[in-house]
Amino acid sequence: MVKECNSILEEKNIKTRFTLADRFDLKKSKEMFRLFQEKYNPNNDVEWAIRAWNGGPRFNKKSTNGYFNRVVAAMKR
Repeated sequence: MVKECNSILEEKNIKTRFTLADRFDLKKSKEMFRLFQEKYNPNNDVEWAIRAWNGGPRFNKKSTNGYFNRVVAAMKR
């Protein structure tokens, strides 16, 4: 995801880049999520957002089922 977000920033001619450590920074992680969703999920499809965050923009639905189910369960709490 960091690599993908950095590619998006490069496409936008933005000099800022994320590092692997940024995944553990809540603010930067949210920035990466927003950036990724802005490019790949303009319709804000929640299921797609959850699955793609786990499996990338070309995710396999079956391989993201576990993550998707855990997120949905956490959202219901």
